[in-house]
Amino acid sequence: MNKFTAFLNDESGATAIEYGLIASLISVAIITAVTALGTGLNSTFTTVTAELN
Repeated sequence: MNKFTAFLNDESGATAIEYGLIASLISVAIITAVTALGTGLNSTFTTVTAELN
């Protein structure tokens, strides 16, 4: 019974899950920023190409 109680009170797994959630949110933010930057660069290069032609 003591091991079962200790298992229920153990919160070390919760910390790992929290770190996983933080890492996933950071990766979503990075993907969003890179996508926006890529769209902006594509627009810039399209404008430069049109001006050169």
